[in-house]
Amino acid sequence: GKMTPAKGFFLSLIYVLSMAVTYTIAGIAAAKFGGNIQVALQHPVALVLFAMLFVALAFSMFGFYELQLPSRLQSKLTDVSNHQKQGSLVGVAIMGFLSALIVGPCVAPPLAAALAYIGSTGDVALGGAALFVMAMGMGVPLLLIGVSAGKLLPKAGGWMDTVKAVFGVVMLGIAITMLERLAPTYLPVYVPMILWGLLLVVSAIYMGVLEPLSKDASGGRKYWKGIGAGILIYGTVILIGASMGNSDPLQPLTSVEKVHFKQVTTVNELQRELQQAKNQGRGVLVDFYADWCVYCKTMEKIVFPDSRVQKSMQGLLLLQADVTSNQELLTHFGLTAPPTILFFSRDGVELCDYRLVGDVTVPQLVEQLNLAFR
Repeated sequence: GKMTPAKGFFLSLIYVLSMAVTYTIAGIAAAKFGGNIQVALQHPVALVLFAMLFVALAFSMFGFYELQLPSRLQSKLTDVSNHQKQGSLVGVAIMGFLSALIVGPCVAPPLAAALAYIGSTGDVALGGAALFVMAMGMGVPLLLIGVSAGKLLPKAGGWMDTVKAVFGVVMLGIAITMLERLAPTYLPVYVPMILWGLLLVVSAIYMGVLEPLSKDASGGRKYWKGIGAGILIYGTVILIGASMGNSDPLQPLTSVEKVHFKQVTTVNELQRELQQAKNQGRGVLVDFYADWCVYCKTMEKIVFPDSRVQKSMQGLLLLQADVTSNQELLTHFGLTAPPTILFFSRDGVELCDYRLVGDVTVPQLVEQLNLAFR
């Protein structure tokens, strides 16, 4: 039927509620088992399967085929939906459920703190309620969009094919993002770069950047081709960066100088390094890292190489706790997921008051380093 502000709000509400229910289940699971469901979903097999799913969805958006249920089941569902007059609700609910599972593999500070606290209390009611309220708060912007959708969307027409193609490109981008989490342990770092470059180049060709403009082409068509030209150039630059062995599509021609961390994967390895640092009278910084953690890679490329951070870290032993495939260190310290930074004194004792959980900025890390080792 016609999309009205009321219907837009109702569909958005179903999406948000489905997302909230998923977070509620995660909160209950955290209280029951003290674990993080999202970490399990970052297993290489799960990431590849989800990437394949999004590629399949993208190709259906491009019109290669139609994804639909068997005709018998579809007719039954059609009958049910006709009686209920809510045919799109199931799809919206499933999208809300999947978005809560897939989006945000790294834990933002509030969610990390909530899951850690819930896991320590074992209070199922608190776990479910807290995560439900948090998800509903996250969903407020979507509800506002839903209310306005009925007024802002133009009438049906050729623009819908363009929108489908754009969503197809977005889905391919999501698939590449998931594959990025497999690098460098399971995938060479240049492979995602090549995929990003090819995605942009092919998208530009689809936008008609290689086709000549007619003399009577509209201003909108010229603008569209100009955007396509920019995308083509950027995609080409990314491919050049990949050939140079670089790994950041946002800085394709820049080679990032990484700060050297000594890697540990088990509690025994960490304790051995802490003892050695104690004997040398050195403080220790432990950075919890995983290949699938987007925030971890941002910190690796931007935060740690910063000159102010490097100056504050002088004299410290820098350890990287790699939890990509081994959760032992997370469990040992009662952590939910990376990124997390721990500080240890020169006596080998953790400075618990100075833990940093979630994405950290340069000023935050510098301030914490100065406080911990002043």
